[in-house]
Amino acid sequence: MDEECVERAAGMILEARQVVALTGAGISVESGIPDFRSPGGLWTRYDPLLYGTYESFVSHPERFYEMAQELNPLLDDAKPNPAHYALAELERLGKCRAVITQNIDNLHQKAGSAEVVELHGTHRSGHCMRCGRKFSLEEMRALGSEADGVARCPDDRATIKPDVVLFGEPLDSRVLSRAAELATTSDLMLVVGCSLEVYPAAALPEYTKRRKGKLIFINIAYTHQDHLADLLCLGMAGEILPA
Repeated sequence: MDEECVERAAGMILEARQVVALTGAGISVESGIPDFRSPGGLWTRYDPLLYGTYESFVSHPERFYEMAQELNPLLDDAKPNPAHYALAELERLGKCRAVITQNIDNLHQKAGSAEVVELHGTHRSGHCMRCGRKFSLEEMRALGSEADGVARCPDDRATIKPDVVLFGEPLDSRVLSRAAELATTSDLMLVVGCSLEVYPAAALPEYTKRRKGKLIFINIAYTHQDHLADLLCLGMAGEILPA
């Protein structure tokens, strides 16, 4: 770990008036949830075109539920790591306004963060695709069919869709609007565990930069947006953030 980088990051956080964090899959890897795109990740075993698009869910929901059978135990067992707790502590101290996350794992909430803007939704709830009735994760599991694993609404037998954003599905406009507001009104953004490959999330650091805000990137690998960063810290977020 680069001690000089950590000291500079701490100084920038102390000087900032409005801090927001943007987190991606990298922050949760240390909690045992593999990056979907990395070697051995979910998309190497399940073709995202067949298992992860909105169109495929509508036509073959059993494929998504099959994949969820593998993913759910990982999400159930995962615990927040020091990076999650560090961001929650920054919020408690009045330094971090909110966390914008691309993750669906609920780990920021478990760590104690109060405002978590979930760009890609959550696996902990769902809704009937016909009548709109809401369901908790526990209810969806109880309603899963023994034949194909698909949870169906008890009112009309329509498919229940978990509240995760699939490929080809638009983000919730209210969630995206809040994320954009936070990015444009913050004078420092912490970009943690983000490859910055997936839009519109990848555009958020540019929003902060355009308003003369500063960027700290904390990643284990380089990204194509590193030239925007005022400070680049390479390493594990769970080691850098708590320091």
